[in-house]
Amino acid sequence: MENNTTSPLTAEWNFIHTIIPPYIFTLSLTGLLFNGFVLGVFVAHKDRLTVAEIYLSNMALADFILLCSLPFWAMSILDEFNWPYGDALCKIISAMIIINFYTSIFTLVMISVDRYLAFVKPMKARWLRRTLYAKVICVILWILGLLLSTPTMAHRKVKFFKEYETTACILDYTHDSSWNLARQIVMNVVGFALPVLVIVFSSGNIIKVLSQRRESVGFHHTSDKKAMVLVYAVTLVFLLCWSPFQLFTFLDILCDVKVLDEKLWSGTLDIGRQLSVYLAFLNSALNPLLYVFTGQSFRKKVSAIYRRTRYLRRGSDMTTYQRSAVSTYINKIEQIKAVVIFNGKE
Repeated sequence: MENNTTSPLTAEWNFIHTIIPPYIFTLSLTGLLFNGFVLGVFVAHKDRLTVAEIYLSNMALADFILLCSLPFWAMSILDEFNWPYGDALCKIISAMIIINFYTSIFTLVMISVDRYLAFVKPMKARWLRRTLYAKVICVILWILGLLLSTPTMAHRKVKFFKEYETTACILDYTHDSSWNLARQIVMNVVGFALPVLVIVFSSGNIIKVLSQRRESVGFHHTSDKKAMVLVYAVTLVFLLCWSPFQLFTFLDILCDVKVLDEKLWSGTLDIGRQLSVYLAFLNSALNPLLYVFTGQSFRKKVSAIYRRTRYLRRGSDMTTYQRSAVSTYINKIEQIKAVVIFNGKE
């Protein structure tokens, strides 16, 4: 999230210059293909998505948009952090990264809350778990992410550094350093600590309920466990990818408030922020793989598309009446599956 060109090109910066661009290009290409596939599957079943799947499709969209912006950073790094794309793109692409971060973590919170309602408060909160409400909440999350990105857009600018003979896209807080401190605190607290507390609370209560139900007669614990695997996997990968960046942001805050010696930590923080943020981007490429390998409902949707495509190919040799009958049959089967999945809280 920060391209800091105020440090000399040490061996560590040369490593970033050599390794990071091909890493970003590979990540962008594979991530765009995977997330595009996931979005295509969800769009094909847009009328039969569960609440959790609406949130997952929202995350896939956020990841897709983020990955579209990363090649610009890769080209900038290849060109010794020179930014030839102008001030507008500097602000927009930086904002896209911030929006993705907040939208993703807030969407994870809503997924956890939805699972909490489904398992812990199934009767009292059933009316809250409606697909229309989920779609409205997704729009609100994007608006909230946009609002939280405004300080970044306001302070991002293209600046020429005479000592390095380069024009870089940087966060410039030279006139008001308090904005930078406020931005980092909000990112640590609103964008990480509070969401993690909500997720831990929801997950803890779900685990407690599942443990109690395990002792009940006739309770199918295996099916409920499968319904939670994807949620836990997506949450765990997000935390593993973003925690290092949050740690370096916290250390930066400690330097700003004079708890740590800024001169002593500046080099470590510069390199740490760079490497940790590129690790965080890996999250956007891993999510769709989690949907495929741990999402039972998602795999069923892919299979349904495959069957539909196969029937359509065969349909070229059928009469109009036969094609209509097959199409009606497939639609009824998918509707029945959607009801079963919804009642099973997947």
